[in-house]
Amino acid sequence: MSQTIPIKTNNKLNLQPLNMPNRLLLGPGPSNVHPAILAAMNTPPVGHLDPTFLNLMDEVRSQLQYVWQTDNQMTIAVSGTGTAAMEATIANSVEPGDIVLIGVMGYFGNRLVDMAGRYGADVRTITKPWGQVFSLDDLKTAIETHRPRILALVHAETSTGARQPMEGVGELCQKYGILLLIDTVTSLGGVPIFLDEWGVDLAYSCSQKGLACPPGASPLTMSARAMEKLQNRSSKVANWYLDVNLLGKYWGSERVYHHTAPINMYYALRESLRLITEEGIENCWQRHQKNVEYLWESLEGLGLTMHVEKEYRLPTLTTVCIPPGIDGKAIARRLLDEYNVEIGGGLGELAGKVWRVGLMGYNSRPESVDNLVEVLRQVLPK
Repeated sequence: MSQTIPIKTNNKLNLQPLNMPNRLLLGPGPSNVHPAILAAMNTPPVGHLDPTFLNLMDEVRSQLQYVWQTDNQMTIAVSGTGTAAMEATIANSVEPGDIVLIGVMGYFGNRLVDMAGRYGADVRTITKPWGQVFSLDDLKTAIETHRPRILALVHAETSTGARQPMEGVGELCQKYGILLLIDTVTSLGGVPIFLDEWGVDLAYSCSQKGLACPPGASPLTMSARAMEKLQNRSSKVANWYLDVNLLGKYWGSERVYHHTAPINMYYALRESLRLITEEGIENCWQRHQKNVEYLWESLEGLGLTMHVEKEYRLPTLTTVCIPPGIDGKAIARRLLDEYNVEIGGGLGELAGKVWRVGLMGYNSRPESVDNLVEVLRQVLPK
C-alpha cells in the first residue's frame, strides 16, 4: 500500500512581482548598468556550445585583449564574480611551497594573502599604510630580501582609492625571474592599463565596475610565462572549476564542455566591451579622469577632503574623509533611504573614517557628480 506524502506549505511568504528601487549606485560597486547592456541581457539565451555563442566568446576574448592592452592568448572570462577570477590567478600560478610576495596597502592585498596561504604558498608581505603606494625601491628591496616566485600587487585598491604605479615593476620582476600578478578589479575600463608594456603575467578583474555590467562574468588573463609555469606544475591545480587547463579547452579550439556558462551574463559583457571599443579605450580613460576631477573639485567645495594624495588617486573610486563629529554611516543611510543614492563606507582600517565614492563605467558622467553633491549639500551639517 503506497504512502501518501503530505506536501509542505509555505504560509510565511506571499511574494509579489519583483519591484526593486532605482538607485544611483555611486559606491565601490556594483555600478549602474548601461541601458544597452540591459537590453542585451534580454536577448534569448542559446546553448553554451551553440556556434553563435562560441563566436561570442571569441569576440569577448579579443575585446578584453584590447581594453587590457595585451596579446595574451589565454584571455578569458570566468563564470563568477571578480573574486572567482582573483582566486583563479592564485590557484593556477601558486604551488605548495612557492614563495609569494604580496603588497598589502589595503583590504584586497590582505585577501590575496589569505588566498595564497590556502593554496600552500610561503606568503611574504610588504606593507604600506592604507592609502599609500609602493615605490620601485620598496619593491626591489623586498624582492631581493624574499626572492619570490610571484609578486602580487593591487593596481587599484578598492578599499582606499589608491592607484599603484606600475612603471618599471615588470622589468624588475623579469630581471629576477618572477611572475607579476595584478588586481585590476577597479581599474579595468576606467584607468590606463598596459599589461604587455608593463610586463604583467597575470591579471584579473570584474564586470560590475568600469565595465558597467552586473556581476557574474569576470576577466582573467595569463601571459606565455605564466602559462609555462602552469604547464610545468608538479601538482594539479587544486581548484577544479577554476583550472585554466580545463577552462582553456572550452575557450580554445577544442571547445570541450566544462560548465554551463551564464549565457546572458556573457551577452552583457560582450555588449559592454563593444561600447568601450566604440568609444575608444583612451577616450574612456580620459572621460573617467575628467569626471573624477570634477568630483574632487565639487566635494572640496563642500569643505570635504580626500584620503589619498592626488597623484595616486583612482579616477574610478575616491575615498572621502568623514569630517569629525559626523556619523558617516548615518549620512550614507540617509542618502540611500531618502534620495536613492548609494555610496560606500570604509573597510578594515578605514571603517568609519571615509566614504567610498565610485564613478565607474556608465556612472562616470557629470550628472552623477551633480546629483551626489546636491544631496550631500542637503544632508551634511552646515
